[in-house]
Amino acid sequence: MSTVKGARARARTEITAAIKDEARKQLAAEGAAKLSLRAVARELGMVSSALYRYFPSRDDLLTALIVDAYDAVGEAAERALAQADPAHAPAQRWVAVCRAVRVWALAHPHEYALIYGSPVPGYTAPQTTIAPAGRVGFVLISIVSDAHRGRGVAVPRLAPELRAEAGRMAAEFAPELPPAVAVALVAAWSQLFGLISFELFGQFHRVVEERDAFFAHAAASLAATVGLVLPGE
Repeated sequence: MSTVKGARARARTEITAAIKDEARKQLAAEGAAKLSLRAVARELGMVSSALYRYFPSRDDLLTALIVDAYDAVGEAAERALAQADPAHAPAQRWVAVCRAVRVWALAHPHEYALIYGSPVPGYTAPQTTIAPAGRVGFVLISIVSDAHRGRGVAVPRLAPELRAEAGRMAAEFAPELPPAVAVALVAAWSQLFGLISFELFGQFHRVVEERDAFFAHAAASLAATVGLVLPGE
């Protein structure tokens, strides 16, 4: 019986992967708004009723793709940090992680657009997407936290009207950091994806030519806003 169950589980895993692969092809060709379970089933030679046993609705399939994309970019960030030379300054590790996120985005533009592009009409992301969505942010937090426990960070200035909000942010996701640093981290995290989105969606056309150098400089500048500095600066 266990052998039969194992074979069924493997078959389900393989079919699920095939469904998601075909759905990603549709994303690339038509965009998320036009994702269709019937079209996916047709391309795979399945009847739509069979596909519904794997993904009961379009939104369920979209959620699976969104979680996969968040996990993939999160894994890229985590791998970059794990592979960074521990002797490097925190700001250098920060830049390495930012570069890894950009490399993933440029290699997977349609998946990036799914999670950081325009919202899909009629779709509301469920709670299951929250943890995967935070993986890159928590990698950045870990770098700053390590620096804070070591030589410390240069705590940025905080507007008085943001003190309560800064305290809430720090308590929620960075309790070991000064509240002003938590605010700066949220700003830097959003600016990182703004930089990548501008490049990926064409806003840098005829504006920025040396994209690699520009991004490295911008990522280092973001590190400085959270209190990290590169050696020699």
